[in-house]
Amino acid sequence: MRKIEKDVADRYFRARVKLIVTFLTIGFLVSFGIVFFAEPLNQSGIYILGMPAHYYMGAQGAVATFIVLLFLNAVINDRVDRKFGIDESRNEQISGGGSDH
Repeated sequence: MRKIEKDVADRYFRARVKLIVTFLTIGFLVSFGIVFFAEPLNQSGIYILGMPAHYYMGAQGAVATFIVLLFLNAVINDRVDRKFGIDESRNEQISGGGSDH
């Protein structure tokens, strides 16, 4: 098993933490941000599929956004893993699932 250099591991860790913070920030803004705009949206009289806009965004928009965020998280993290040389076959070798044991 080859070791990863410290500077590469540090860059990998920073990239992963940056992604986590970004996705958590977006999730926070989507879930709690709509609360700040609920009253103006309610007073504007905007309806989406027969529901007030603030209710629709809270009930449907947040869930759809989280599903998209989960998909993006998986795709982007796979790319980061490949960029730093951490891929599925490498993980199997490290965990003992490789054919060299």
